[in-house]
Amino acid sequence: MSTDRETQQMTQQSQEQRLPAEVRYADELARLAKADADNGAELPPGWRLSPRAVRAFIVGDSALGVTRKFYGDDPLVDRAVVSLLGRQGLMLVGEPGTAKSMLSELLAAAVSGTSNLTIQGTAGTTEDHVRYSWNYALLIAEGPSERSLVPSAIHTGMSEGKVVRFEEITRCAPEIQDTLVSILSEKQLMVPELGSEVRVAARPGFNIIATANLKDRGVHEMSAALKRRFNFETVAPVRDRDFEIELVERRLTAELGPAGVRPDFSRDVLEVLVTVFADLRVGATKDGTPVKRPETVMSTAEAVNVAIAASLEARYLGDGTVTAAQVARQVAGVASKGEEEDARRMRHYVDNVVRERARRDRRWKDFFDAADPLWR
Repeated sequence: MSTDRETQQMTQQSQEQRLPAEVRYADELARLAKADADNGAELPPGWRLSPRAVRAFIVGDSALGVTRKFYGDDPLVDRAVVSLLGRQGLMLVGEPGTAKSMLSELLAAAVSGTSNLTIQGTAGTTEDHVRYSWNYALLIAEGPSERSLVPSAIHTGMSEGKVVRFEEITRCAPEIQDTLVSILSEKQLMVPELGSEVRVAARPGFNIIATANLKDRGVHEMSAALKRRFNFETVAPVRDRDFEIELVERRLTAELGPAGVRPDFSRDVLEVLVTVFADLRVGATKDGTPVKRPETVMSTAEAVNVAIAASLEARYLGDGTVTAAQVARQVAGVASKGEEEDARRMRHYVDNVVRERARRDRRWKDFFDAADPLWR
């Protein structure tokens, strides 16, 4: 029988748009922990699960009823787990929308039981965000003290032995990035305001997972010293179109419910959606016809967003069946973010590729009829 507090927490969680991975998959994490205990698995110091269980949490284990959550390069997952076992941090790089942040969240949830120790890199990220800051009312009233210190995610991760996520690290100024050099090499954080010898020593289990978009390369290039503190892994986009159709369909089911509950989204129409994204992402059709690639990101994650938006249009403004025309209208909001050159590239694609397909395929005619006026 649940207590009033538990009921309140469950109600609050049901009202959240997105729960962290450790909450969404709490049952799976519990099953993996039990399997570790039953099998006498060796847990690295500070880890909640064994490395095998961490891997199973991400790539799935049908025997334990654990779902696959990351689709792509399974050996990359193995290398990521091994990186977190060592002294170096883990750097996930790749094109936007390749699930780098999702992978870092899953790894942190499985290793440390929480994915919420996160720093979001921006142009406004300061050293205080990385190290620690102060409650200035208490600082003025009492001076520097443990009570007035406000720990950062890294301060907490070091003191509790947990994985910290640093998202979009190359969006930060170089001097802010380099704050991590001593933290990763010395595994300690000095707090000179509390005394020359006061420091936070990293407990076992502490590490950093950082992410960086390849499109941001050159915005704030990482120093050679910082690069040496990380193992780099590239998360590649999905290249198999049939596999991408399956991924989009799975995400639709996860977000909107199974077929029969959510609007009908036939595989034929899904194929149109994925083909458009694959053509524009690669810069060529499957048969080799050149396509002008837009600057905007045409990732699988964006394809999922388009599929969800088209499904919502079908539910609330249509007849409950997703059409290629609805897909075309939603693609327009992704393929051109107000960039004139991207609009011209899309016009070229519609005129030279979609028009030709529309002559022999009804689905593509529906797509063309809806897309043609959008790109004029």
